[in-house]
Amino acid sequence: MKAYVFPGQGAQFTGMGKDLYESSPLAKELFEKANEILGFRITDIMFEGTADELKETKVTQPAVFLHSVILAKTLGVQPDMVAGHSLGEFSALVVNGVLSFEDGLKLVSQRALAMQKACEVTPSTMAAVLNLDDKVVEDICASIDGVVVPANYNCPGQLVISGELKAVEVACEKMKEAGAKRALILPVGGAFHSPMMEPAREELAAAIEATTFASPICPVYQNVTAKAVTDPLQIKNNLIAQLTGAVKWTQSVNQMITDGATSFTEVGPGKVLVGLVNKINKEVETISA
Repeated sequence: MKAYVFPGQGAQFTGMGKDLYESSPLAKELFEKANEILGFRITDIMFEGTADELKETKVTQPAVFLHSVILAKTLGVQPDMVAGHSLGEFSALVVNGVLSFEDGLKLVSQRALAMQKACEVTPSTMAAVLNLDDKVVEDICASIDGVVVPANYNCPGQLVISGELKAVEVACEKMKEAGAKRALILPVGGAFHSPMMEPAREELAAAIEATTFASPICPVYQNVTAKAVTDPLQIKNNLIAQLTGAVKWTQSVNQMITDGATSFTEVGPGKVLVGLVNKINKEVETISA
């Protein structure tokens, strides 16, 4: 069975999608539609912009989403199961028929702006913890005063924590004392996938509730549950919970393999997810679209 996976924020690069735009009439049409929906020419920034311009919140998330979804549409992707890492879950939901292209893009744009606003409320950050058991990381987070939680279970020995700046700094010191190879503050705008994103979750929840979710053509393995989901209402609720909940990527990939996935194709910019899948399970085939 073929699993298709979709990357999240951080996979962007200058020139992303330009080859698609120039070689495929369908891609060109969808990119131009996106420019109209967003009210600015995101294609100019994607194709020619600087790294700093691409890092702007209102640009990054829609850019990665557009690259993934338009690439999938030009390839005529027929997945047996899908999953997306954080933002990538929205790409997965368009590709498996739950969201229309237009609705997916509007939600991603609203998500980006809501997250940006939430980041400005309290000083917060994320940190990567390497070579420490998940349980140890969870226990250390639970022992600290202030908000700090496991945010991304990327692969065995690679977990990202998220929360208030001071709490994350204290957690990093304790992780190193517990034997972590590294505990490194990441250059991000705020504490994604933590309770600090509650204002964004509330704002996005209203937009998601107002959007039509159709029955999927195949199961989606959602970040917050790491299980196959096909019920549109459940998909909606899990998507709302995702902003403040952890990305259970390791668990999702393992569950997809248990459920019959024999190959994983990463659709979108970069090869981050292919790398993570290889670290989670060396036996399955990985392809970068």
